[in-house]
Amino acid sequence: MPLVELRDLEKSYGAVKALRKLTLEIPQGSLFGLLGPNGSGKSTTLRILCTLLEPDSGEVTFAGQNVLLNSREVRRNIGYVAQEIAIDKILTGRELLQLHGDMYHLQRKYRDGRIKELIALLDMSEWIDRRSGSYSGGMRRRLDLATGLLHEPELLVLDEPTVGLDIESRSKIWSLLKTLRKEGKTILLSSHYLEEIDELSDKMAIIDSGRVIAQGSPEELKNKLGDNKVTLKVREFSTKSEGEKVKDLIKDLNGVHDLVINYSQGCSLNFFVDDSESLKLLRSKLDVEGIDIFSLSESRPSLDDVYLHATGQTLMDAELEVASKRDLKKEAKEAMK
Repeated sequence: MPLVELRDLEKSYGAVKALRKLTLEIPQGSLFGLLGPNGSGKSTTLRILCTLLEPDSGEVTFAGQNVLLNSREVRRNIGYVAQEIAIDKILTGRELLQLHGDMYHLQRKYRDGRIKELIALLDMSEWIDRRSGSYSGGMRRRLDLATGLLHEPELLVLDEPTVGLDIESRSKIWSLLKTLRKEGKTILLSSHYLEEIDELSDKMAIIDSGRVIAQGSPEELKNKLGDNKVTLKVREFSTKSEGEKVKDLIKDLNGVHDLVINYSQGCSLNFFVDDSESLKLLRSKLDVEGIDIFSLSESRPSLDDVYLHATGQTLMDAELEVASKRDLKKEAKEAMK
């Protein structure tokens, strides 16, 4: 039985549909990754699970309990670390942890013991007694993680925990999450970093426009695409019509599948081949038709390929699209002033 079940969740903010019949199951003891661009619905999903937001419709259960009907009990068993870091700059890190322990009604002896454990686990001893207003982004994020773990929750929920951090801080958090996973902690991690989800997740789901478009383990999703990804560029490949012409020449070749033209990468043709014989047939076909290959590269499928296959665009393209829409909205608001 899964620890968490989300069934047909829908949520709108005015005219904007944030979630569209979103359904997920989070296995107990797993590190489950939610991958998607900003604005895809990840944060809305996590906030509904953590009882901070009500869905318009749908069901949420945690350890068999209805989250919407038993919100107080569910909160006791969830550690939530939001994307925005909220830390009182006057308190020291230790004082902040003590305050959070008191809000969870932890006995003082147990609270102080947990704080000592977390200081060691997150390597915070050198700066934990300084005022938190002097902390770097990486220090603040580790302290935020400590508050989420303080009451030993059954489920740890992390919303973009490494966004904006330097490589060293990100590495420390990755190491912590791997340790917690080995200890059997259930972790739900949202991110728009491909390498983060690929490196850490046992199971994952890709979210786009409020829908789950693919789920499974990272390896399962990549293996579904085929043995090898091929990126092809030819010398005549300068316009969309020429790209479509080359695509039509090879789309029915045996062993070649999932062809997508990516115009953001200099008009390249991306596809998958089942084996080396398929690649030989491809080269032969292009040679017979007089198509001069500019470059042809092979690689193993990545999560970005999974996203591209499911949506028709890369995750980076999706991020840029969201950023562009936000800029247009900002310009429109400014123009109305």
